Amino acid sequence: MSPVLYYALPALGSYVMLSVFFLRRPRLLHTPWAPAFLPRLGAHRAGSGERLEHTMEAMENSMAQRSDFLELDCQLTRDGVVVVSHDENLSRQSGVNRDVSSLDFEELPLYKEELEVYFSPGHFAHGTDRRMVSLEDMFRRFPRMPMSVEVKAVNEELINKVAGLVRHFDRSEITIWASEKSSVMRKCRAANPEMPFAFTISRGLWLVLVYYLGLLPFVHIPERFFICFLPTIINRYPQGPRFPSASSPRLIMRKSLIQHLEQRGVQVIFWCLNEESDFEAAYGLGATGVITDYPTALRRYLDNHGRAAQAS
Repeated sequence: MSPVLYYALPALGSYVMLSVFFLRRPRLLHTPWAPAFLPRLGAHRAGSGERLEHTMEAMENSMAQRSDFLELDCQLTRDGVVVVSHDENLSRQSGVNRDVSSLDFEELPLYKEELEVYFSPGHFAHGTDRRMVSLEDMFRRFPRMPMSVEVKAVNEELINKVAGLVRHFDRSEITIWASEKSSVMRKCRAANPEMPFAFTISRGLWLVLVYYLGLLPFVHIPERFFICFLPTIINRYPQGPRFPSASSPRLIMRKSLIQHLEQRGVQVIFWCLNEESDFEAAYGLGATGVITDYPTALRRYLDNHGRAAQAS
């Protein structure tokens, strides 16, 4: 055996043993974060499969199903009002080909009478309430309801207004910054560093990489929420990313990874799941919670399988 291998192999073996040891016992190295709420049931766009998305009616329906938090998206109107809306352009939602930013809040059109549920193609949501709402009105109506607020683009005025509203209503601990882009998240964190925040896409890929390198037990994780698309359902949606083989999702999501994050206080939430088999898969992996378009269905599942889901 060469001198290099003579010393390298024992060192590598010791590193692997330490990595596995601390992966299973992260509290020996890190003090876990204590969340202000347990996000078992999250309502996507406030429950967009059962009522028109992001309306007060949808939020009230989700509250009736004992949802733990609401997942929301925000845009900014021309007159500086933060409005709860997934799209900047209103064509899909209202049939009006105008951007939210080109209209004053009072000029915003009504939602269509029915909207297709993106994650349940061929299914449509209806509701009597078709009005778009401001984030301020939502905070005022549901002052202690936890919410995840996603900002999709670098818009400092929007970010600062969201941060200011969260402070004004004294809800920093129960409002989550969310964004796919790290450039946006940096702005969000600077605007209100007291709010917990979720992994961005690039940070999520970094997380998986350090996990497979065996470095995860030794790195600092400032994020408090890992809100992740359940990999096994991605190929169902024509506009989503693609996995090259059936084994790829299993390489990305590992139960030991989720358990490690949970033990460090990082809440693992899978979205957007609308079928009972997907609920079961998510909780079977050890996820804290699920985001769904159908809070009634997820509430029924949790009521019927709650203890088993909690023990997973």
